[in-house]
Amino acid sequence: MLATLNDVLPQAKREGYGVGLFNTVDLEMAKGVLAAAENLRSPVIIGTAEVLLPAAALQELADILIPLAKRSSVPVVVHFDHGLTPSLVEEAIRLGFSSVMYDCSMQPYQENLRAVRDMTAYAHARGVSVEAELGHVGNADSQPQQMLYTDPAQAAEFQAQTQVDALAVAVGTLHGAYRVAPQLQFSLIRELAQCVKAPLVLHGGSGLSSTDFQRAIRAGIAKINIFTDINRAQARAAAEEYCSGMGMTDLMPVMQQAVQAAAEEKMRIFGSAGKA
Repeated sequence: MLATLNDVLPQAKREGYGVGLFNTVDLEMAKGVLAAAENLRSPVIIGTAEVLLPAAALQELADILIPLAKRSSVPVVVHFDHGLTPSLVEEAIRLGFSSVMYDCSMQPYQENLRAVRDMTAYAHARGVSVEAELGHVGNADSQPQQMLYTDPAQAAEFQAQTQVDALAVAVGTLHGAYRVAPQLQFSLIRELAQCVKAPLVLHGGSGLSSTDFQRAIRAGIAKINIFTDINRAQARAAAEEYCSGMGMTDLMPVMQQAVQAAAEEKMRIFGSAGKA
């Protein structure tokens, strides 16, 4: 069933588990993630991000993901992640995505607040949930001094004024594959969870340990973003299975199964299995 963040994250926040966002750029990824959710009876969030659009356009993914979500027997949020361009965020809403992230975290605080407040009003009027980011989650090439952690008092004000449904916070993770182990600020997560009414989101989840995930969830994280892990699992399965004479139809089931296994592993770690 097609759902919004408001259908799945408040329960996760109350009951102390996490719901995974698994970005998906093709049919095998989508089928693998949804098979995992169905098998484990887990709510799930699928979608794409603006940076991934060269792999598949919004219209193409809408045609794939939204019908699959509607046919699913578990709650499935179809989410446009890290939308940086307002016209693309609005396009995702028009195409039927049930949730969007409008990421203005690189702008000055007041500009971030104003832009997100306006987009949230636009999305809410159309029944779409909204995520924003405060602080800045860098990438694997970021230096520690470039990290901009989320300020709890500012986060509480931001959420109250914008009315966003979920808030991504900068607490020590990075996007992409880690070169060194991340240093999560668990005390900061706890403080943010106490100050901010909306569920908190952890970006840059791929590569964290099971212990890190579970400690972050216990501290107050309700949504975790995953892409690198399932992307690599799919590619690795294709490479390991391929031999001369094979075609894509030989590899597609193996690729889907690899994504399903990787997604199921995360859902068990997050504690979302059996929550749908």
